[in-house]
Amino acid sequence: MPQTGYIYVPAPSAENLEIGLNAGLWGWRSSALDRADARQVVRGLARGDFLVLGHRGPNSRVAPGGWANAELQRVVVTQITRPLFQATDQVWLDDTYPERIGIDVLSEDCNVSGLSLGADAMEALRLSANKQGAVVAFEGSGTVAHLAAELSSVQDSSGLGNAPHEGDRSMSTVTQVLVRREQRKIRKALIGTRPTASCTFCGRTLPSRLIGMTHIKRHSEASRQERLSLNNIVSACLMGCDELFKHGYIYVTVDGTVAASPCSSATIDLRRITDALIGRTVTDFGTHRAEFFRWHREHTAGITA
Repeated sequence: MPQTGYIYVPAPSAENLEIGLNAGLWGWRSSALDRADARQVVRGLARGDFLVLGHRGPNSRVAPGGWANAELQRVVVTQITRPLFQATDQVWLDDTYPERIGIDVLSEDCNVSGLSLGADAMEALRLSANKQGAVVAFEGSGTVAHLAAELSSVQDSSGLGNAPHEGDRSMSTVTQVLVRREQRKIRKALIGTRPTASCTFCGRTLPSRLIGMTHIKRHSEASRQERLSLNNIVSACLMGCDELFKHGYIYVTVDGTVAASPCSSATIDLRRITDALIGRTVTDFGTHRAEFFRWHREHTAGITA
C-alpha cells in the first residue's frame, strides 16, 4: 500500500523550500535522521508515495488536534521519484543536507485550511513541526485524495482541456486530479473567462470548452519551472490539433510554421488532415518558445535535422 509523508517547513526555511522544489529534492542533515526512528520512516517512503509539505502555520505547541481548523500559508503536494539516497553536491545555500529524496511537484496552493487538508493531515504536520521537520507518515493516500477533491470542488470546472500528456498514462487517479488542477490554473491565466479562444495550430476560433492547454515540452519531462512557464503552454483545439501535436504527428519548425512528421503518413486520412495544417504560422511564436518547440520536434516528433 502506498504511503503519504508529511513535513512541516517553518517560515525561516522558505528559501530552502523554493530551492528544493525547483531542484526536485528534499534533504536533511544526517544528525536529523539519527534521532529516534526518523531514518526508518524516511526509508519506508518508496517511489510513487506522496509527500506533503506544509509551510507557515500557527504555533504548533498546542494540544493534539489543535491544528484541525488552522490555516497553512502554503501546501505543496509532491510525489517521490527517488527513495532515500546520499549526495554531497551543493544544492541549498546554507548546508549540504546529504540525506535526500527525489520529489516531483504535483500541486501548490496558498492559504489552505485544515478543513480542506483534513484533520489527520493537519495533525501530522503539527507533529512534524514539533519534531524539527521530521517526516510523519501514514499508510494510504486518502488524505491527499481528500485534499484533491476538496480543492477541486471550489475550482471552476468549465472546459479543462487536455488530460496529462501521453507520457503520464501510469498516473494514479489522485495524481491525475492534482495535475489537472494545476493545468486549470494555467488555463485560467491564459484564457480567463473568455467564451471563445483560438487554436495555435489551425487558427480556428471556437468555444473555450473546445480549446485545451497543451504543454509543448511533455509534462513528465519538464522541470517544475518549465511546467509553470506560460511559454511552455499553447492552446490547441480538441477538434484534432491537440492530439496531433501531443503525439508528434505535427510539429513547429524553426521559423514558426506547422509541419507534418513522417508518422503522419500512417493512413491516407491522417495525411489529409495534417496536410491541411502544413505551412500555417503558429500564433505567438517567438524566441520565448523556440527552445520548447525544439524539444518537441526532437523528442516527440522525432525530427533531428
